[in-house]
Amino acid sequence: MVLERLIVVGVAFSMMSGVALGADDLQKRAQGMFKPVPHAAPVFKGNKATPAKLQLGKMLYFDPRLSASNLISCNTCHNVGLGGGDLQETSVGHGWQKGPRNAPTVLNAVFNVAQFWDGRAKDLMEQAKGPVQASVEMNNNPQRVVETLKSIPEYVAIFTKAFPGQKDPVTFDNMARAIEVFEATLLTPDGPFDRYLKGDRKALTAKEQEGLRLFMDKGCGACHNGVNVGGGGYFPFGVVEKPAGEIRPVADTGRFKVTHTASDEYVFRAPSLRNVDLTPPYFHSGKVWKLDEAVAIMGSAQLGIKLNNDEAGKIVAFLDTLTGRQPKVEYPILPPNSPTTPQSLLQ
Repeated sequence: MVLERLIVVGVAFSMMSGVALGADDLQKRAQGMFKPVPHAAPVFKGNKATPAKLQLGKMLYFDPRLSASNLISCNTCHNVGLGGGDLQETSVGHGWQKGPRNAPTVLNAVFNVAQFWDGRAKDLMEQAKGPVQASVEMNNNPQRVVETLKSIPEYVAIFTKAFPGQKDPVTFDNMARAIEVFEATLLTPDGPFDRYLKGDRKALTAKEQEGLRLFMDKGCGACHNGVNVGGGGYFPFGVVEKPAGEIRPVADTGRFKVTHTASDEYVFRAPSLRNVDLTPPYFHSGKVWKLDEAVAIMGSAQLGIKLNNDEAGKIVAFLDTLTGRQPKVEYPILPPNSPTTPQSLLQ
């Protein structure tokens, strides 16, 4: 059913190219399919953002002591100065191990339907716990994380302020709650496409508008829509044509590993295309470094069409307009160890 639905949607979008597009209002079509990135972070039910919690989350995001080695922080693989990624095929973790998948950007991740390529984390709070405990990433455990944080007096004081009224505020869950609040602020509004969606027709050049038209007409918007121009659903990779083995590794069956449902084999969460020009390499395998090549692969694999160089170039020109104003984050001064703070386990 998923394959049939995608093919039908793709065909429907392609058929629209036969309409007299000169009379069509491209901007209104775009406004119906996409939304600009807001300036403010959304409100979390049960995890109210406060200045103290935001301060704590920011410190924890940059603190490598959440890892067993004292070397790896959240920012190591999701670098806020590099578009929220790390410019690696797959991230390097504990003991120089290579992870199995490319690190998705953390920027605007709050608008995704779920986190990770396979959607195994329902939200940013749940996602924050995963890498800390993964042996190939930070290789730590909740007990040692709490022991570390409780050994640092300044952290105890900030946790107490961030989670007032709690008898024991320094917990693994509260660590994740604070990181979630911080990550939700990593938004990139005010890009050219955002200004276009808000009514400024001159925000996009003629070539960029033609790329937008192609993006919608060819069917790309079937999976890449909404605020994040993606991130809103799960789709099979290789609807029409199976990608090359190195691009879609046979051993990585995607969401199937989470649901164990046959129809979820090689199904992945559609990545957000926001700031995509800043976050090579592409796909969950991280094997494609050029954006025009990635566009061409998606045309053949997902839509069964061969995009010529001119078409791919125009779509890439449009994708470049998805780069928004990058968050400016001042690196926090982290509290010092105490004599009881656990030492690095990396020997």
